[in-house]
Amino acid sequence: MRILIVEDDPNLNRQLEDALLAAGYVVDRAFDGEEGHFLGDTEPYDAVVLDVGLPKMDGISVLERWRREGRAMPVLLLTARDRWSDKVAGIDAGADDYVAKPFHMEEVLARLRALIRRAAGHASSEIHCGPLRLDTKASKASIDGASLKLTSHEYRLLAYLMHHQGQIVSRSELIEHMYDQDFDRDSNTIEVFVGRLRRKIGNDLIETVRGLGYRMQHDG
Repeated sequence: MRILIVEDDPNLNRQLEDALLAAGYVVDRAFDGEEGHFLGDTEPYDAVVLDVGLPKMDGISVLERWRREGRAMPVLLLTARDRWSDKVAGIDAGADDYVAKPFHMEEVLARLRALIRRAAGHASSEIHCGPLRLDTKASKASIDGASLKLTSHEYRLLAYLMHHQGQIVSRSELIEHMYDQDFDRDSNTIEVFVGRLRRKIGNDLIETVRGLGYRMQHDG
């Protein structure tokens, strides 16, 4: 899952990045509205953390432009504690949720998990696929009740496929959502990770759709 942070306070931006990286996300960062708008317009994100009070272009304007341009990724707005008008304007502009500053980082993480789940059509923090269970809250996976030992890249790949069960996901889509913008993206690495995952969860859950990509079997 790939997240964009748009926050001009360098300390808060870094704290958000550290928390999201520790939770297993891939993170890109911007420090003003223009840079944030550009990244959100040109890169595929699973969610965005967007501050309202940004230099060059305020967060509400960034969000309005994204929505006008058809960008549908979930957006979590960061607002000032006493500015209820920002919250109203943000929701009207197309925000999916908001958190008032100062906030607890755990609340931001929980709200992001919920936004990503809802965008993929999942109501619970646990996603199932046959004997496989993904706990998005703890960033852990198990099969038949036994915990799986996964690297961060293996977990990201599994989480993305499980969030999109039954859908064909191309190699390029996986690469775009597993790595940040500066990573050297080689499609062969995806095949390596899929091979490793299959050895851990069995060959029948991840289907190769020749010429198109991969599909996680849909539960039920």
